[in-house]
Amino acid sequence: MLWLVLAVALSAWLFLSSERQVVLAGHDSVLRPTLSGKAIIHTGPVLPDVRLDVGGPVGVDVTLGKTELRSMDELFERYAVLGSAPDGQRAVVVEQVESMLVAAVLRGAAVSLAIVTGAALLWWLPGSQRRADLRRRVKESARTRHGLATVGIGVVTVAVLTVAVWQPWGEAGAPAADKEAEPVAGDWTPLADFLGAAIPVPDELADVEVRGDAYANQTRRLVASAVDTYNSSRTFYEEVVAKVPDLALREPGEDETVSVLVSDRHDNVGMDSVVRAIADEGGATGVLDAGDDTSTGSDWETFSLDSLTDASDGLDKWAVTGNHDHGPTVGDYLAKQGWTMLDGEVVDGPGGSTLLGVPDPRTSGLGNWIDEKGVTLEEAGEKLADIACASKDDGKPVATLLVHDPSLGRETLRRGCATLVVGGHRHVHQGPSEVIGENGDIGWTYTNGTTGGAAYAFAMGKIRRTAEVTLITYADGLPVGVQSVELETNGALTAHEYVPLDPAR
Repeated sequence: MLWLVLAVALSAWLFLSSERQVVLAGHDSVLRPTLSGKAIIHTGPVLPDVRLDVGGPVGVDVTLGKTELRSMDELFERYAVLGSAPDGQRAVVVEQVESMLVAAVLRGAAVSLAIVTGAALLWWLPGSQRRADLRRRVKESARTRHGLATVGIGVVTVAVLTVAVWQPWGEAGAPAADKEAEPVAGDWTPLADFLGAAIPVPDELADVEVRGDAYANQTRRLVASAVDTYNSSRTFYEEVVAKVPDLALREPGEDETVSVLVSDRHDNVGMDSVVRAIADEGGATGVLDAGDDTSTGSDWETFSLDSLTDASDGLDKWAVTGNHDHGPTVGDYLAKQGWTMLDGEVVDGPGGSTLLGVPDPRTSGLGNWIDEKGVTLEEAGEKLADIACASKDDGKPVATLLVHDPSLGRETLRRGCATLVVGGHRHVHQGPSEVIGENGDIGWTYTNGTTGGAAYAFAMGKIRRTAEVTLITYADGLPVGVQSVELETNGALTAHEYVPLDPAR
């Protein structure tokens, strides 16, 4: 009982004093658990803080740190779109809080066990006569200078052990400026009162409160614009999802497996709910990601990867990185989230098929330039064809070649060493086009349009051009057909005819 009481108390203390550094809403952020039942977001000295109920006793305190942006309008648009599709960011917070709780419980239980066990041993080992003798000596020595020094050493020892258990230096690693920032002064004000009667606030935001020293007209305008973007984004994608059951999607046979193909999301997390609805309606059990989930491949864009991963929960997941995903962040992050990142090896794919893919060898930023680094696209295509043809010679022909730019698979198809090459990159739909290899084998190339509806390298909010998702059907270990679903900027959703990958068609 003593161990249980001590373990609960120590675990609770460790949990409530812990913190983590995470990337949240594109910011380097410090997250701390509380028992307030509220989520409080400290935005800094310029913008108002935000508070909302979380529906439970455990709350969270989030301090936003540095991020990358080109304008305040872009930042507020990001907040609004993430607010309208919050599942990915919510999952990150929940995972971190649960992880801190588990760590606190384990540490609290272990330390409490050590304390109780040590105390019991110290009590039991000397025996009753020796304990009586020790009590007498302690009383006598406490009156001497040596005794006081001994007590002082004991207190210091306990303090050192306490700090060693607590380890306050290793919890968050947040910038000192973030941790020392003074909280924004002022009272909490309902969002509706802050914006005024002229700006309607959606019902689901009725409990949101803001706090700050003073609210300039510019800040109010940005917040009002964010609320409008939130409402329009949420409404737009909810209406699209509601249309999915009416699509004329082909129903897969009992011996068929379907995967959904996405590409060029470019941070548009709003489309992820549409992708999942189409996948579920079309009977998909896997997702093929052809890359360019971000605009620059930076750490601040992991919110896009969180959203995609959350929307793909329960599905088999394969991916390659695109030219805008350049760098280690995207590939490493997705791999940690359970994605199979393709990197030049033939692996098991959908429906017992084989799958090969490689990261795009190029790098791009927010502009429209493309720089080839290290290896050219043509050289990468040659190496990829060598791998595919070697696998075919070994009795393991490649059913699907997943790349960001289908041009990478041109040489593989020319040699007749893959059945289907799929990718994106061009932001427009092309194919499927039949290709007869030099060995007489028939293959196809297919280009998926931008799933994020991206006109440029960054896409959040409503789509800016036709967005596309494709369902690929597999049977007997081979791709046997594709069906494209396109979303227009006006919200019109169309399922195109299923196209069989049959040389006799």
